[in-house]
Amino acid sequence: MLVTRLIARYMASGRVRVTVYRRRRFPPLYTRADIELLASVDEAHETLSGPATRRILEREHLLYKRPEYVRLAGISVAHLYNLRKHSRYRERLLNYTRTRPTAVGAPSGPGERRKPQPQGQPGFLRLDTVHQGDQPNGGEKGNAVDQVTQWEAVGSTRRISEAYLGPLLKHMMRQFPFRILGFHTDKGSEFINKTVAELLEKLLIEQTKSRPRQSGDNGLVETKNGAIIPGSPATGLRRWGGHPQAYRLWIHRSQARRCPQ
Repeated sequence: MLVTRLIARYMASGRVRVTVYRRRRFPPLYTRADIELLASVDEAHETLSGPATRRILEREHLLYKRPEYVRLAGISVAHLYNLRKHSRYRERLLNYTRTRPTAVGAPSGPGERRKPQPQGQPGFLRLDTVHQGDQPNGGEKGNAVDQVTQWEAVGSTRRISEAYLGPLLKHMMRQFPFRILGFHTDKGSEFINKTVAELLEKLLIEQTKSRPRQSGDNGLVETKNGAIIPGSPATGLRRWGGHPQAYRLWIHRSQARRCPQ
C-alpha cells in the first residue's frame, strides 16, 4: 500500500517528498501583549498573590472599562501562575530579592545569620563544643578561637545546658587579652538561647550564627577541635579504627608530650 501510494505520487508530481505532520493546535487564548500586561501589573503591585492579582485584573476591566484587560479579567488563578512562568513574563519582569539576614530577637532565635567580618581587628571569636570522649563519665569541652590572632581558650563543663555553659563562657572570655567584639557559633541550642543572649548584650558583644548551607562559616573552630582538643572523637576513635585501647594510649602520650615532667 505504501509503495503504491509513493509511486502514484511520483507519477503525479514527478518527485516524492516526506509529508510534514501537522498537529491540530488550538489558538492561544492569551497573547504576548496579555503576558506583558500581566508583568506590568505585577511590577506595579510588587507581585501579589494569585487571587489578589486576579481581582485587580477583573476590576480594571469591569469597573474602569479598560479594553486591554478583557481577556485577563476572566483568567483563573491557576492559569495566572502558568503565565508567570512564561519566558516573556520573566524577560519583562526582573524582580530579585536578596536573602535578608535574621536580626536578633527574630523567631529563629537570638543572633544574626551571617559570617562575621573582623576587618583585621582582634576580638571576633568562633566557638564550638566538643564531647569529651576521653572521660569515663563524658562531659563537654568548649573551644573559642579568635579569628585574627588565633588566640585560643579551652574550657570544660559537665554537660551542655544554660546553667553550666554561662559560667564556662565567662571563664573562657576572661582568658583573652583583648576586648571581645564578636561571638560567632553554629545554630546549636547551647549557644542560641536567652541566657547567652543576655550575657552578650550586657557585655556589648555582637552575636552571629552560621547560615544554612554555608559550612565554612564556622570552619575555623571546627578545624581546631581535632588538632587542639585531645578528647575530640573526630581525631580519636575514627583515627584509631574504633579501638578504645589504642585511642586511650594516644591520649596519654599526647598529654605527656604537652606536660612533660
